[in-house]
Amino acid sequence: MEPKDTIPDGPAEPPVQVEAQVQAVEPPAPAPVVAPVTEPVVEPAPVPVAVAESGAPATPGKPRPRGRTTLLIAAAAVLGIAGGTAVGYGVQADRAPTPLPALSQPNLAYPAKALPAGKVPDPLPVSQDRQRKTEGDLRELLVSKPSGARNARFPFRTKGWMSLDAYAREFKSEDYMFETLAEADVRRIAAANWLQGQYRGVGIRLVQFRSGAELGASDHANNQLDYMPYAKEGAGNAGDPIKGSGNGRYFLYKAVNKPGYLPVYQARAIAQRGDVMLDITIFDTAPISKKDIRTLAERQLERL
Repeated sequence: MEPKDTIPDGPAEPPVQVEAQVQAVEPPAPAPVVAPVTEPVVEPAPVPVAVAESGAPATPGKPRPRGRTTLLIAAAAVLGIAGGTAVGYGVQADRAPTPLPALSQPNLAYPAKALPAGKVPDPLPVSQDRQRKTEGDLRELLVSKPSGARNARFPFRTKGWMSLDAYAREFKSEDYMFETLAEADVRRIAAANWLQGQYRGVGIRLVQFRSGAELGASDHANNQLDYMPYAKEGAGNAGDPIKGSGNGRYFLYKAVNKPGYLPVYQARAIAQRGDVMLDITIFDTAPISKKDIRTLAERQLERL
């Protein structure tokens, strides 16, 4: 088929197909024949014009992975620490052990024989050893009765010592007092009682507690001092401080008057010195002065 016969007679075809057929059949046609068939504007472009003009790539690029550098640095740091620790332990293990000083100090052993009488050291004074007085016979620390006084006969006292149950019976809530003092670890109780004049009676109690975690003497004294300001159970007043004592106080009660009976006056002193709590009580049918109870309490504190 020649190009002159096919172009005017047949229908118009896309220029791409015409060019393909011409190239396959015969060599390129002369200029007059090819000129009327060229229509490059109508042919669709393989790539959008907007994308071609902007110069951007047709497909987006692969996202760059992030955090890889940070992970590498962290891994290197961990490996460095672990390696340094291992090396340090290895160096310490290869070193010779350093000898430590002996736990037992020399020159603390007791002599095989007792020291002669002339070389025995004197015991510490009371100013340096406050328990020196109270470690002996506690009854010897009780104040002596005044001249003219006579010993009172109480059913709960035996040769200057008082049992815990006998001491607890002197309180209204004796069961509670017995249990509380037993838990506080009471060691012993020294007691003294005497009568003066016709009706005055004096009672002194030295309650000693064992050393331990509990502050037995201080707690017992404070518990008694707590209810003394109340009129129903105590003296009904704050009392007055005892000279030479940190927490000691003495109190005067109001007189108790009942029809057909003599009035009853009462005074009480409470204090604590070390592991000993002292409790002094005075009863009388005549008024009791502050001087009487204060002087007696100060004397007893001095002996402790």
